[in-house]
Amino acid sequence: MYQYDEKDQQFIEQRAAQFRGQTARFLSGDLIEDDYRPLRLMNGLYVQKHAPMLRIAVPYGLLNSKQLRKIAHIARTYDRGYAHVSTRQNFQFNWPPLETVPDILDELATVQMHAIQTSGNCMRNVTSDHFAGIAKDELEDPRPYCEITRQWTSLHPEFAYLPRKFKIAIIGAAEDRAVIQVHDLALRLVRNDAGEIGFKVFVGGGLGRTPIVAQVLRDYLPKRDMLSYMEAVLRIYNQIGRRDNKYKARIKILVKQFGLEPFKALVEAEWQRIKDGPLAVSEQTIDAMKAHFTPPDYDPAAAQQLDPKAGIDDAAFATWLEHNVVEHKVAGYSAAYISLKAKGIAPGDMTDAQIDMVADLADRYSFGLARTTHDQNMLLGDVKNSDLYALWQALTAAGLATANIGTVDDMICCPGGEFCALANAASIPVAKEISERINDQHDLYDLGDIRIKISGCMNGCGHHDIGHIGILGVDKKGSEWYQITLGGRGGNATRLGQRLGRALAREKIAEAVETIIQVYLDQRQAGESFLDTHDRVGNEPFKERVYAAG
Repeated sequence: MYQYDEKDQQFIEQRAAQFRGQTARFLSGDLIEDDYRPLRLMNGLYVQKHAPMLRIAVPYGLLNSKQLRKIAHIARTYDRGYAHVSTRQNFQFNWPPLETVPDILDELATVQMHAIQTSGNCMRNVTSDHFAGIAKDELEDPRPYCEITRQWTSLHPEFAYLPRKFKIAIIGAAEDRAVIQVHDLALRLVRNDAGEIGFKVFVGGGLGRTPIVAQVLRDYLPKRDMLSYMEAVLRIYNQIGRRDNKYKARIKILVKQFGLEPFKALVEAEWQRIKDGPLAVSEQTIDAMKAHFTPPDYDPAAAQQLDPKAGIDDAAFATWLEHNVVEHKVAGYSAAYISLKAKGIAPGDMTDAQIDMVADLADRYSFGLARTTHDQNMLLGDVKNSDLYALWQALTAAGLATANIGTVDDMICCPGGEFCALANAASIPVAKEISERINDQHDLYDLGDIRIKISGCMNGCGHHDIGHIGILGVDKKGSEWYQITLGGRGGNATRLGQRLGRALAREKIAEAVETIIQVYLDQRQAGESFLDTHDRVGNEPFKERVYAAG
């Protein structure tokens, strides 16, 4: 894991001190709201429906146990005893009093954490595959390149006020688990015909009001050119991206309207001008960064126990292994999901006690490291198979071992109308109602892999557009209604869902989802998943049944 040097530490401490002064001036009336707003946004602070919300950066989703304990401490001391894991691998606090935020930032700085650029029209926190460094299908660990990018993006003087927010993802595996095709810019480690490893570059993806799947900007880019090429992309976007209409200001709109080839021509011309300058990434720089991400001291004897169930007769443990545990690239080790989707709990929420326990378990079983995922769960990445039973027992006691990863219960859900000032409709109660109804009627494991994603407004923080079943809250004359899409997906074949029909009233939405599930069961052929069946039969059978009652 990357460790800050003296300059890094000084940087975040000075930034926290600067924001303390800005906040003091705002609270005293010396700084008006219009001037304070961009300053707080650049420090991760939103004004939500009931209280401020502070978003904490978790670069590429990796934390150590000391950082987790600090998050738990902040939840206890400054919030209401819990924190929330977001779809971009960050942590969020929903109730910190504004006057305490500078204190929170000071505390975060003591464990090499911050909230810089987690909001605002800037380059946001860099995300990656939550299996980075441990995936069996990985060409190369992307985290060193994520960290190089993170340092380049931090307070970049030219890109502090872009036309709109800008999200970057970097992966190194054959399977896309970071949904890179809905990012503004993404790099994927690939091997060219000469056997050299570099990057495939994607541009112009994004969800929200106008969801668009990214296009390939370059099939191969040498590693040395990663920063200069991204710099060229950002410069062109900064120069010609729209600033007169925030709904048309994202790079996805620019690329779509301007055209990929004309946009690429401008980028390539700018890149040729700067590629041999100071942004060239040397092999020495890459090697030095890789040294921060060397594999932990795996136990060679662990390979002797490949079967974690050996000698253990426990059906509940076997179910958890099947659904929440993933094979590691090192024999005798596994990656274990920590489900944040227990029944009755808002997806992604963790209490301070649970966060502390995860820190303890990370120390005990996973070399002191934990990961946040894009699906609002957590992960211990380096667990000996022989330790999985003890880990499961501890997680079970903490309410974190629900065996539901990849099931209907593993929903993504934004905070919605309960918290967010932008939301048109509730999300969390809807998720609860759907879960209760489906659990009452069906065997989750028989249903298989069905990803439900719920957003309370067009901003799409719940990623509804790429849900197998997507649900979007809309407002109709002050009432909560919901639109449904079917067939969306992430991964290598990222696809936007298809609108099912007219919006449904709040009281109808859980019933509609249950009807969709039943249509799938009625229509599916042997071995078909929900997506397989939908791809074969299309929207029509689902639409007919959902709207049958008029």
